[in-house]
Amino acid sequence: MLPPGMPLSRFTVLDLTRVRAGPTCVRQLADWGADVIKIEAPPDGKEALGGDRDNSDFQNLHRNKRSLTLNLKSDVGREVFYKLVEQADVVVENYRPDVKNRLGADYETLSKINERIILVSISGFGQDGPYGNRPGFDQIAQGTGGLMSITGAPGEGPMRVGIPVADLCAGMFAAQGTMLALLEREVSGRGQWVRTSLLEAMVQMLDFQAARYLKEGEVPGQAGNDHPTNIPTGVFPTTNGHINIAVAGAIMFERCCKALGHPEWNDDERFSTSAGRSKNRGEMNAVISEVTKTNTSEHWIELLNGVGCPAGPINSMDQVFADPQVQHLEMAVGVDHPRLGKFDVVNQAIKMSRTPSEIRTPSPDQGEHTDAILTELGYEESLIAQMHENGVV
Repeated sequence: MLPPGMPLSRFTVLDLTRVRAGPTCVRQLADWGADVIKIEAPPDGKEALGGDRDNSDFQNLHRNKRSLTLNLKSDVGREVFYKLVEQADVVVENYRPDVKNRLGADYETLSKINERIILVSISGFGQDGPYGNRPGFDQIAQGTGGLMSITGAPGEGPMRVGIPVADLCAGMFAAQGTMLALLEREVSGRGQWVRTSLLEAMVQMLDFQAARYLKEGEVPGQAGNDHPTNIPTGVFPTTNGHINIAVAGAIMFERCCKALGHPEWNDDERFSTSAGRSKNRGEMNAVISEVTKTNTSEHWIELLNGVGCPAGPINSMDQVFADPQVQHLEMAVGVDHPRLGKFDVVNQAIKMSRTPSEIRTPSPDQGEHTDAILTELGYEESLIAQMHENGVV
């Protein structure tokens, strides 16, 4: 039984997702208490889409779920699925748009079984349109959605972001859409079809860069480590590495100049105005670098933050999780796997005072809960055995 006090503990979610965008969505629901049943195809000896179940990525993505193997292409498997739909609240899938129709997992079909069901669909480019049936992949969406054109140093060609940001954002938007639909259902009593895609997520995440084009017609380019509008903001060398400094507005710039020991920069005609700093960005960065490279990262971070000028380290992954603030925020959380032992996974970024998220169980083995779930649905032991025999589960 799930803890009754968790925010989503009253909801059952059927997880048909694979790879990353879909599992990211479902992980949000699972971590906040939803009873998630991960529906997977029975083992066929081929390499699973998503890779090795025991690797760190899989274990981080699929915690707090139960696993049911089910052949949705068989009549009996589809019958079991529809029985689950009758009792469920949400179905999440990230097939190519036409696949759900072939499997009978489309909204029109599911809503006839349960009018309260919410179907959440994540695709590469949307459910229809010119690219509707194209396969979705994070880097393709980063390029099509414009992110790679504004990432990286000028003149060095387009650059992907170091995480699958299109996948992750699509998953987070899908989780938000799921909860919006659940809230609306409390009023209407009816479910609905929630849709998002890697491309839509990427375009929305362009945010102010997209707004610059839509309102002013300005096509932004690559700025490397420099902020497009707040100057000086960027990466600066120190005696033991590099730091980020972020300056926004005249008051903060004045504080920065004083802290770096050069208050005269505030009156220098090259730098005294926002327009001047933008025009002379290279010179501005150069004179700051000459100062910062004379002392340690720790020295400048403490000094600049002390006067209200944001500055921070550029941490490698090991330094991130050794950082005292990251540790204080408990962004790594332990899980105890019956085969793999104890290890950490990434914690939720949202914290709630009364009903926090919780890592209750590790990622399940394939079909680990098949018999238990079928028993809950009312299937007798002999019929379950027959399903195993016939490859239904």
